[in-house]
Amino acid sequence: MAKKPPVVPIGKIVTTFGLRGQMKVELMTNMVERFDAGKFVLLKGESYKILASRLQKNQVVLELEGIRKIEQAEALKWEILSVPKGERPELDDDEYLVEDLIGMTVVTTDGQTVGQVDAVQEYPAHDVLVIGEILIPAIEQFVEMVDFDTETITVKLIDGMLGESSDELDV
Repeated sequence: MAKKPPVVPIGKIVTTFGLRGQMKVELMTNMVERFDAGKFVLLKGESYKILASRLQKNQVVLELEGIRKIEQAEALKWEILSVPKGERPELDDDEYLVEDLIGMTVVTTDGQTVGQVDAVQEYPAHDVLVIGEILIPAIEQFVEMVDFDTETITVKLIDGMLGESSDELDV
């Protein structure tokens, strides 16, 4: 039995749109270009060509080849759209995919190992690296360097970020 290639979820179908099989998709990626017409997505293990898409508020209205009726679209509600993990969008030198940070070792500028990135949480202002109980904002003030060759993230922290207590307050 052939092993299925790993996939990356990019959206979840949340409702139908109109009567011709269009669907509203909740984004699970910040790369909206993954939904451009002509690209392919995986849905329930099958590949579908994107015929049309457009952003509407924080969702994508999507039209897939072969899904032409509202009944077909309704049957897909809550299904996850994905792409093969190896299918990577083009990135600028200072850009990376969140999934690439998971498992990287985090070290401080003075060489102290903090741990491995367990997750990256999205917040309105910026993403946050989760290393066990430690949360580090993923912004230039704290993240000095992301090195994919050594799989390390070098961070500059402020007192108290690692949970250690600095000098006791005099009362």
